[in-house]
Amino acid sequence: MERTDKNTVKRAIANRPDDAHKGTMGTLLSVCGCYGMAGAGILSSMAALRCGVGLLKCALPRSIYPIAASKVLESVYLPLAETADGKISADNLPFLLSQSAGAALLGCGMSVCDDTRELVYGFLTEYEKPMVLDADALNCLAQQPQLLKKAKAPVIITPHPAEMARLVGATAKDVNADRETVARRFAAEYGVTVVLKGAGTVIASPEGRTLLNTTGNSGMATGGSGDVLAGMCASLTAQGKPPFDCAAAAVYLHGLAGDLAAKRLGKIAMLPSDMIDEIPNALAACGV
Repeated sequence: MERTDKNTVKRAIANRPDDAHKGTMGTLLSVCGCYGMAGAGILSSMAALRCGVGLLKCALPRSIYPIAASKVLESVYLPLAETADGKISADNLPFLLSQSAGAALLGCGMSVCDDTRELVYGFLTEYEKPMVLDADALNCLAQQPQLLKKAKAPVIITPHPAEMARLVGATAKDVNADRETVARRFAAEYGVTVVLKGAGTVIASPEGRTLLNTTGNSGMATGGSGDVLAGMCASLTAQGKPPFDCAAAAVYLHGLAGDLAAKRLGKIAMLPSDMIDEIPNALAACGV
């Protein structure tokens, strides 16, 4: 199996022309969060912005808008109607589908409910731009993974072993027993790019190519690390490079940022937000 390196990043991130502006550097629509889970949207948003997307549209429940807006100043916000318990209402689907963007991110901190399922299923079958599905978007799909075959545009999924196990009807132990085979088979069957997270993240393309990531450490084993990766992956995808290249680059950079954070703070004390702070240094180390 091939391994990631600095060239993996260079393939996905082009040098910016001198006349670049926010309209030429991609727009990302991020549908995220619920009451009690504002942090997931904040972390994914900050990571997306640090990876260079020109414009971020953060769509989230109205109840958590003040929290997110006070933490992420650079985003455009789309405060959404919500359910009685603070989740994004499915009634927002037509509005969200009408948003102009180069890619979408769904799942970070959304929680699983009937409205979330309707949103995720609607995006899969109607959205015509690439999308990254993480966390609760994947948990919704565990009931109907065949919907992935109905996507109108490329899809990247970013499951950890337990989420992957739900998608394939197995256990996390089964998944970890042969991570490459599980990722490669699922990517081929459903026509998606798979980022199977863990120690030695595997990136698999629908065409059968697989990469083993070479960066990262155990200090990243804390809640929020996956939200950071999802934001990074979606940001690069929104900028227009091939999905597999963007996924592989995001994984390598994510792990490298984690390594830099561990070197600075130690594996025990480091946080996902510290990894976001290291993204500029990770990019510089890759020569981009």
